[in-house]
Amino acid sequence: MSGKLAILGGEKAIHNTYPAWPVHDEREVEAVAEVIRSGNWGGYPFPGPRTRAFLNKFLEFQGGAYAIMAANGTVTMEIALRAAGIGWGDEVIVPAYTFQATAAAPMAAGAIPVIADVDADNYCLDPKAVEAAITPRTRAIIPVHLGSLMADMDAIMEIAERHNLIVVEDCAHAHGAQWRGQGAGTIGHFGSFSLQSSKILTSGEGGVLICKTQELAAAASAVVNCGRPPVENGEVTILGANFRSSELHAALAGVQVERLPEQTREREVMVAYMDEALSEVPGIRLLRPDPRITRRAVYRYIFAIDPAVWGVDHKAACAALDAEGLDSWTGYEAMNHYELFQPRLSRLPVPTAHPERFNFAEMNLPAAERACAHEAVWLDESVFRAGREGVDQAVAAIRKVYENRVELAQAVRLHGVP
Repeated sequence: MSGKLAILGGEKAIHNTYPAWPVHDEREVEAVAEVIRSGNWGGYPFPGPRTRAFLNKFLEFQGGAYAIMAANGTVTMEIALRAAGIGWGDEVIVPAYTFQATAAAPMAAGAIPVIADVDADNYCLDPKAVEAAITPRTRAIIPVHLGSLMADMDAIMEIAERHNLIVVEDCAHAHGAQWRGQGAGTIGHFGSFSLQSSKILTSGEGGVLICKTQELAAAASAVVNCGRPPVENGEVTILGANFRSSELHAALAGVQVERLPEQTREREVMVAYMDEALSEVPGIRLLRPDPRITRRAVYRYIFAIDPAVWGVDHKAACAALDAEGLDSWTGYEAMNHYELFQPRLSRLPVPTAHPERFNFAEMNLPAAERACAHEAVWLDESVFRAGREGVDQAVAAIRKVYENRVELAQAVRLHGVP
């Protein structure tokens, strides 16, 4: 039996600090300084030279032939839907377990987000739930590649092709990931990437949209750039807005993307080591990577605990892990219970016109609700940039909490989650 839990007054299992994010040095400073000296700071004319340079580097690593940069990874999903002609009254299938932006983006485009359950084995969108959710008004699917795993893109693309649907991959967690050797975001019609501060490729804020064809890229570019066609004197064919990012953000991203390949390799090796180590801890169910994932990106690492074995749910387990020095999180809320996803507060026309599609109390999403209410534990990517020692310390902290589960459960019964 390991020592007393830190949350109950014992010594912490982890005393070392995990590496900070983002990684940066004078290269980022000089890249931004060059932009400042140039006087060309913004996003117009679109795209600027540093934006083009960054996108070329990103496509070289991720794959794909066409990409645009935008203000963030939420509007990139809206841009994709608008570029594909999806709007008022159309339905877009989204997973129940994801950040609220995935469901909010269709509403911003005038469409109805249809919330479908996830696969309990990987917490990604369940193809069977997608098939069941399709109606004559369905126009698109937004699968989310979550944590360090990917949705079943073979099954999703087969469904999409059979029903003539647009696929927008939400790749906010998946920079560098590959499915059967093909980069995440290049399998569907669009791939949406966030460059927000915590993401494994970051410029502070920003987004990238990979587009399958030149025609889709031209439409997306026009949406981003106030409706301007990408060719001089071209015809205006779409109503756009200013969704541009800046040359300052592109300069940061251009340096950060050079670090991404080595960081991806480092995390991938260590996450496999973590899988092996945690497989020996009772009451833990690993979310095993599909063998068709040929390169694994690690934004967050997610595993499930069995409350019946641990005697507590994930909230108490995460509180105990935090006290041991291992930052952990219970993850997103299921979309039908998500505090940040309240469509009626938006005053957008979609929930008013279609209130029956937002009757959350009647939604049956058992896999997502179980993950969110009881079992999912999320760890930060920094664990996997700390080498074997960092992973070993994380596993030791998890084992310690498990081995002291009886004492933790007693404390929870007496005092609630600490």
